[in-house]
Amino acid sequence: MDELILNITIVPTFDVLSLSILDISDYPLPGPGPRPVYTLEITIPGFGVVIVPFDRSSLNVYFSDTLEITETGVQQPLPDGIYYFRYSVNTEEAPPAEKTIMRVDRLQARFDEAFMQLDMMECDQAIKTQSKVDLSTIYFFIQGSIAAANNCDPVTANKLYNKASKMLDTFINNNCGCSGNNYLINFQ
Repeated sequence: MDELILNITIVPTFDVLSLSILDISDYPLPGPGPRPVYTLEITIPGFGVVIVPFDRSSLNVYFSDTLEITETGVQQPLPDGIYYFRYSVNTEEAPPAEKTIMRVDRLQARFDEAFMQLDMMECDQAIKTQSKVDLSTIYFFIQGSIAAANNCDPVTANKLYNKASKMLDTFINNNCGCSGNNYLINFQ
């Protein structure tokens, strides 16, 4: 391989605290001359652009402090939203690798918690069925948000994310409507 082809992929961490980026570029054998400088820029929703250290041909893991969201040593959940990545080299050897993703880890963590509570709820069958439908719909909106961001449609991605978040809030706050009254009112 004599041609430099830059490429990165985002590796799921299933953790609200971390962001993992894998360098999957094709690098030619080093030649004479100065060593190229590789740069990774990340646009973080609500925080702007940050240039972070990036080890080529490696898995790079970032936290709120390494992304300059919080002070060093303080780690907080990373924000959900659309992230833009630009991996480039200081020479004209290769065009930059650019990626856009919709990060939904915080929303997914809330969804997972609601989903796990479903089997533990003391609801009648009709409410359990409706809860499953509601959770399936919320999951559908989350996946639609991710797909829209992956296809460079940030407006739709944000709309679907917000819809899923509102539906999840309603689902969690209503505690599936398990008051016991549904059975008494509708079935006795």
